[in-house]
Amino acid sequence: MATNGVNGVNGVHAVDGVNGAKAVNGTNGVSQAPEPTPAKPSHRFDPDFTRLVVENMGPKTTERHRVVLGALITHIHDFAREVELSVDEWMEGVKFVNALGEIYTKSNKTRNETHRICDVLGLESLVDEIAHKIIAEGDIDPTSSSILGPFWSPNAPFRELGGSIIQDGVPPNGRVTKMHGVIRDIITGKPIPGAVFDIWQASANGRYDFQDPDNQTPNNLRGKFRADADGKYTLYCLHPTAYSLPTDGPSWQLLCMMDRHPMRPAHIHIMVTHPEFQGCTTQLYPSDDQWLSTDTVFAVKDDLVVDFKPLEGDDKAVLELEYNVNLAPKGYKGKM
Repeated sequence: MATNGVNGVNGVHAVDGVNGAKAVNGTNGVSQAPEPTPAKPSHRFDPDFTRLVVENMGPKTTERHRVVLGALITHIHDFAREVELSVDEWMEGVKFVNALGEIYTKSNKTRNETHRICDVLGLESLVDEIAHKIIAEGDIDPTSSSILGPFWSPNAPFRELGGSIIQDGVPPNGRVTKMHGVIRDIITGKPIPGAVFDIWQASANGRYDFQDPDNQTPNNLRGKFRADADGKYTLYCLHPTAYSLPTDGPSWQLLCMMDRHPMRPAHIHIMVTHPEFQGCTTQLYPSDDQWLSTDTVFAVKDDLVVDFKPLEGDDKAVLELEYNVNLAPKGYKGKM
């Protein structure tokens, strides 16, 4: 009598003597698994609806459009099912989108609330990081990018190196700053002669030139400067001022729904370009600004926070800002 099994087969029930395991139809003692039952959807809605919409794209749809729009449709449908979007909520969304277009048209295309909505939802900052994030293989990383924002102008004039972008005189409470630095190649560490340093900023009242025609002429506090043979730039600007996003349009309505403030920390915009290098569009923030950690457009990064220092011996300025810019060569990918 076997003491450790059934029918003397090591404690495993043997059938037809097939290796001590229960054999079915002679298949090596292993039962055939039944066909898996398709998983039931986690909701009560038509499980094939989204697939039908996505697959309805025609054969002339480009591959990129198919990827982007397919993902967009899928995520929008998933969102609507997840929150069980009501008809009234959907119609409020339609009205909201319509309002974005209306305010753009009525402002003669100078007030882009659609762009601003992307900012307050963090979308522009995310897209900017996806497009521009580079981690260098060497010791010097490129200067971090930040959002372009809605206030850049292609019409800013070139100004003489060492000149000022303050063309309307120093405004009340304005503090003139001497800003200078070197633009370098992250691979060689060498300066980049001829790089273009494009700068724009709001005035001391928190408004940009085309928002403030009663006090500012076109291209006030804007300018382009070409770096010298040593990659150096020098200019005069204002210490930046924190300001609020407009509080009379759709973006303010959205911020109120989320119980958020409309404040942007003080900042200076720069765009640095050269034909042989990847350009850098970014913003610089005073380290003592109270809104750094809660910037309403989520654009602050650590290496963009700077110190403005008192300046003596220069009758044009009371503050100094030194900021060096590091650019990656065209085509450089860095660590993936």
